[in-house]
Amino acid sequence: MSKKLENNGLWESSRMMLPQHKEAVQNRRNDKPIGPSRPTTEEIELMRDSILLPIMHSIIIKKAREVENSSETLKLLYSRVAHALAKNIHTDLSKVKRCLLEKSIRVFEDEKDDLMVRYRYICREYEESFTITRDYMRAEISMRIGRYAESIVATVYGKMSVE
Repeated sequence: MSKKLENNGLWESSRMMLPQHKEAVQNRRNDKPIGPSRPTTEEIELMRDSILLPIMHSIIIKKAREVENSSETLKLLYSRVAHALAKNIHTDLSKVKRCLLEKSIRVFEDEKDDLMVRYRYICREYEESFTITRDYMRAEISMRIGRYAESIVATVYGKMSVE
């Protein structure tokens, strides 16, 4: 073999080695197995949303049905607003589920009692659990439903001012 081709990393014996391949081989030799990493704050929020949004959705749907079966004067308005809220929540829930799937995060209900619910999660092979109290759930759900309602009202007022 020619002296120019010896020990230059591009040609070895009769085979060609591309620079990308050489780099990959060197990286494999230098790589140390990395342990599973803890979830980020954003990922924890996604997990919490994946728990709270379905509960919120079912509460809104239940209330919409109650209003539809009531003798309330504005039941049509209340029912339609409730269904709009449910639609917005469902859209957000779909986004959260898609993000969890892309990030390989799974959340499981572990145990529950009258005061709290424990959830177990797997995030990039890191397993852990967290607990959410019922009081926290109620407060957080109430606050979030209020925010969804405010966004619908803002949308309605925005459309009214345009017309």
